[in-house]
Order: sequence, then structure tokens, then C-alpha cells
Amino acid sequence: MDFIDYYSILGIAKDASPEDIKKAYRKLARKHHPDLNPNDLEANKKFQQLNEANEVLSDPQKRKKYDQYGKDWQHAESFEQARQQRQQPHPHQTDEGSTFSGDFKEGDFSAFFASMFGQPGSGQRETVFRGQDYQAELKQSLSDVYSTHTQTLTVDGKTIRITVPAGIENGQKIKLAGYGAPGVNGGPKGDLYITFVIAEDERYRRKGNNLYVTEELDLYTAVLGGKKIIETLNGQLKVSVPAGTQPDGTVRLPGKGFPRYKEEGSFGDLYVQWQIRLPTNLTDEQKELFQKLATL
Repeated sequence: MDFIDYYSILGIAKDASPEDIKKAYRKLARKHHPDLNPNDLEANKKFQQLNEANEVLSDPQKRKKYDQYGKDWQHAESFEQARQQRQQPHPHQTDEGSTFSGDFKEGDFSAFFASMFGQPGSGQRETVFRGQDYQAELKQSLSDVYSTHTQTLTVDGKTIRITVPAGIENGQKIKLAGYGAPGVNGGPKGDLYITFVIAEDERYRRKGNNLYVTEELDLYTAVLGGKKIIETLNGQLKVSVPAGTQPDGTVRLPGKGFPRYKEEGSFGDLYVQWQIRLPTNLTDEQKELFQKLATL
């Protein structure tokens, strides 16, 4: 993975104060937030880089390692342990006698590491490191995750096609092994972790695998009974309405709710709450009929 200069990403100097880092991050995060750029892949990538830069530079310990080791800062502790195991007479002196100051620039650490542990084929054992894990968010609607579908992501400039199983929940995380950053000295790649963010639906409320919806019902059908056609995530559904249905009455429709995650053909239940709609703008004749009913 190419080296990313966290200071440049945030547009700040290397001696920036914690307050400077916070202000720069908030300003740029608002500008590139996915909610404001829903179809802009570059803005989404920029937002991920901003989060990564802020996470490192706002943490004093991580920032210290980053300033010293650059792109290899996450391997700093492993490197120090390996270096000490070699029991060199001088901690900062290589086998060739070259001395490094400890304030590394991009590329210096890799050269220092190679001089300490040998180039491939030199007869010295190389110390390998696993690549960094990536974190990503994938926004979906409720109707999106009602059925299994494929989704295309762009991670680190590469296009990845994944299958999103039906019934996945808000906040659920999946791992794609080997789709993270490359390892060091031939080490294995890191993994990609995708967290799903399911937007709230205007019509349906989801609780686990059950769905809840409010439907209007006219007074006459509520009193006399009948049929009501409602729209579901899987098309239209005809529901029987018993005579004398009360306001806020609820009917349960088994197996008409949300699909259960990785349980093919298994669904939760759909709960329909009736909202009785009273007639308005009655004619004189209709009012008279209601008056007759009231006297019975």
C-alpha cells in the first residue's frame, strides 16, 4: 500500500497541536462525509483516510510511533523486540556499521530493517509482519438487505465485489480475509472488516426479524369487516379484517416479516397495526344515517 502522509491528509504541519488536529479533522470530515456525498467514491475514500489520520495523530502514543517509523509505525514494537534479540553491541548500529538517528523518513525504516535482518537470499532470517487491517462502512437500505445481492466496493484503488446476505443487521460486521494492507517482508495481507449501516425505513420498523407497519383502515371496513391490500417489501398482500376491528388493533402475519440471516427461506413475522380513518365532509344524507345509528 502506498504511503499516506497523515499530516498532509489533514492539511496540518508536523508540529500541529492536538487542538489543531481536532479542528482540521472536523472541518474536512464534514466536507467529505458519505451522507453529503452518497455516490462519490473518491469522497468516501477521502473520508476513510481522514478517519485513519485522525485516529493515529490524535493518540499521543500512536503519533509518536508514526513520527518515528512512518508507514511502518504499527510494526514498531515488533521491530524493537527483534532488534534487541540480535544483541548488537550498539542498539542503533547495523552489521555494516551504519548508524540511524531514529527520526525516520519514508523508506528509511525499510532500509534499516533490511540491513538489520538481511535481504532475501542473504542467508539471514527475515522477520515478517502481517499487513494492517482495513475498516470500512457500507450503507444499505432496509429494502436492500431484504434479499441477497452483490455490492461493489473500491478499497485502496481496487474494486471488490462482495455478496451481501439477506437479513444482515445494522452494525453487523463481516471479514474479508486477505483484503487488507500488504504484509512486510512477504508477510500475509491484513483483512478487510466491513460494518453495515442500515438506514431507518420511513414505512417499516424492524426489530430483529420482525417487521412492524401502520396501515390506515376506513371506518366502514373496521365496523363491517372485509379485505385490505397492503404493500410489503415482497409485493402486495391481501389481509383479512375482522368485523369490529378496534383503533390501534394489531394483526400478526406469520412468516411475512424479515428474512433470517443465512437461513434460506426462513422469515420473521409482520405486525400490522390498524389506524382507523374517520369519514369527513359527510353529506346531509350520510349524517342522517349516522344519527339514526346513534339512536338505535
